[in-house]
Amino acid sequence: MKVYLTKFHYKKKYKFADYPVYILLLLPSFVYQCISEVRNFLYKRNILKSYKPDIYTISIGNLSTGGTGKTPITAEIANYLSQKGKKVSILSRGYGGKLSNKNVNIISDGIEIKYNAEYSGDEPFWLAQNCPGTVVLTCSSRVKAANYAKEIVNADIAILDDGYQHQKLKRDLNLLVVDSEKKFSNEHVLPLGALREPMCEIKRADKIIVVNKNFNNPIAKQYAEELKNKYNKPVFLCNMIPDRIYNIETEEIFAQNTEMFAFCAIGQPEQFYNFLPQHLIKGTKNFPDHHIYKQEDIDLLAQKSKIFVTTEKDAVKLKNLNLKDITIYALKLKPELDIEGLLNG
Repeated sequence: MKVYLTKFHYKKKYKFADYPVYILLLLPSFVYQCISEVRNFLYKRNILKSYKPDIYTISIGNLSTGGTGKTPITAEIANYLSQKGKKVSILSRGYGGKLSNKNVNIISDGIEIKYNAEYSGDEPFWLAQNCPGTVVLTCSSRVKAANYAKEIVNADIAILDDGYQHQKLKRDLNLLVVDSEKKFSNEHVLPLGALREPMCEIKRADKIIVVNKNFNNPIAKQYAEELKNKYNKPVFLCNMIPDRIYNIETEEIFAQNTEMFAFCAIGQPEQFYNFLPQHLIKGTKNFPDHHIYKQEDIDLLAQKSKIFVTTEKDAVKLKNLNLKDITIYALKLKPELDIEGLLNG
């Protein structure tokens, strides 16, 4: 059902068989939109209070569900600021992890990673691995996490990963990430569409990042110009470039002309598959977003192939499992983005 709804959200045209589903979802979508609009109105009128922490705060998020590339962008920004001598803390909700997020959890103190992906959640663990020197915190209260980053960690900058809807915490820079191909689905809110908020909430963004996951696609640049003209906001183009495919155990680079089986547990799996050498992919398997892999998943996959490829966010959840006689590679993507212009322009 989830797979069907995901496809339904991004349909350009409806078939006759789709209209019963459309009608069924129309009322709950209307209710969801009303709740969202009331909530946003209350924050705008300061009836619901927002808190400004005593730390420079950057929020990176999106308007829709599913992957837009915000986590790699978060890592790029954190690493850029760290290289500039800033002490950075990333604040994440820790979705999918086993740790209680009522209190602040230190996933990484910038030197040592304290928890594996099963406990921290896949995204915080990936960020901890890919942002050396950055403190990664998880907590359901971003206010509590921001105060912790300032008072305990003594950080200079706090970055909210997936923080666009978290209006309780005021931010100095609000970045909205948009997928150049998926865009804003059918422009309806959940469950009729993939939007977490109505389209009008784009106005809260200070700057927009258009992610081009098809790096040879000129349409992304055109779309970035459209958004810039329509919303009168600075728009930056981020090209996601396939960097390398490496063995998750040995880190050796994949250099074989050998068929692979691809699998992942992310919001938009087809975009991951499109990055791979198509002539070498003999099959695919989708798991639910943020799926925590069990040994039985590995056993099931082992019946399909001996060589696999997955995303880096999935790979971090596999290292404590018995991979037996199979080999798993991960695809590393590198964002090409004008970070200096984004932060200082």
